[in-house]
Amino acid sequence: MFKKRMLSVVALASAAALALTGCGNGATEEPTTAPTGAPGTTAPADLKAELNFAFWGNDVRAELYNKVLAEFNNEYPNIKVNVSFLGFPEFWEKRQTEAAGGGLPDVMQFDYSYLRQYAENGLLLDLAPYLGTTIDTEPLSPEMLSIGVVNDVTVAIPTSTNAWGMFTNPKLITDLGVEDYPGGTSWDDYVAWMANVTETAKGKGVEMYGGTDYTGRIQNFEIQQRAKGKDLFTPDGKANFTEDDLKAFWNEGAKVRESGAVIGQTRLEEVAPLSAFDAALTVSEMTWDNFGGGYLGNLGEEYTELNLVAPPVTEEGAKDLYLKPSMLHVISASTKQAEASAVLVNYLINSPKAGEIFGTNRGLPASATALAAADLDPISTKIKEHQENIADRLGDAPPVPIIGYGTLEEKFRLLGTELAFGTVSVDDAVSQFFTEMDIVLNQ
Repeated sequence: MFKKRMLSVVALASAAALALTGCGNGATEEPTTAPTGAPGTTAPADLKAELNFAFWGNDVRAELYNKVLAEFNNEYPNIKVNVSFLGFPEFWEKRQTEAAGGGLPDVMQFDYSYLRQYAENGLLLDLAPYLGTTIDTEPLSPEMLSIGVVNDVTVAIPTSTNAWGMFTNPKLITDLGVEDYPGGTSWDDYVAWMANVTETAKGKGVEMYGGTDYTGRIQNFEIQQRAKGKDLFTPDGKANFTEDDLKAFWNEGAKVRESGAVIGQTRLEEVAPLSAFDAALTVSEMTWDNFGGGYLGNLGEEYTELNLVAPPVTEEGAKDLYLKPSMLHVISASTKQAEASAVLVNYLINSPKAGEIFGTNRGLPASATALAAADLDPISTKIKEHQENIADRLGDAPPVPIIGYGTLEEKFRLLGTELAFGTVSVDDAVSQFFTEMDIVLNQ
């Protein structure tokens, strides 16, 4: 678990033409002239405000935000930004507590799975008054802007995009003397490849596994369902899969575990909070492509590169993959500093400095100006190439996740863990998930 960190960034001197202050309900007066400020916006550079900004991540991401906000410091001299960060689960626990008490931070890094829930509860600010003015929309494609729309209201701007992929560790693969996973094979071929890696390592007296049980991740279930032409949920928020669909998927996991191809759950618990891939115990991992930098950071200096390839294919020609916002930025509906909050959101998303400093830590930059400024390191270049290479598998993104999707995603993971431990049967796990889903969909 990551510890909470606090830092405060106070802007220094810069010229300006107009100062605006927020009203008590978060509304602001429109600028009467085009004051100086960040390129592409009408934000005044001498705007005065104190903002609270929250994000999830680790020490690496915190340091990147620290650097970006130091540059923001130079641009907006009188905006103080109080920043806090937590690990992902703790971040949302904190937000739920704050939401109940009406005290959400002014600006938040946000996850797609919680967007509808917070938007439909009236907790997120309508960004329409700031689009094209304080928030520069030119560097963002219509597809990117549409990602943050809930019920025809723009409540979020994506910082970046990512896609589901497969990381492999070339150093471990070379050390074992096995062939790397080529990507895009059948699921059976992927399991066979993992089994070969595990067996080869065992023969050399090395503790190493081909990968982990992929059926503990709802995203792998999702891409198999999308290969059948079905998103997990319909646009009106109904389940788009059956108990038999989920039962078949989790029975698939039982076969994977019984094959001996993957690391056991007990060993996974021993290395937590690292994943088995972080701990150099597995040579492959399916996850979102923006995890690469974090993996390299955790693996240590002797690991200088990772490979990134397409995940297995369920049906050839299917549009099973999609680009999602790796994260978004939102503004609390209760903020008293809406204009200044919009200034910060614009800077974090569009500024060349943000692109240069973050690279692909938050995913491939959604903003053309940020992407152009990003000096892509080898792993970032591979992420960019990965998204280009899977273009023929990319379909439309699913509808904005249902309210409570994050709860279901976590329930799926927990049941996957229990299945791996053998403490629950597939039938019972399916029953429990559908019971939880019924509660979430009808709350």
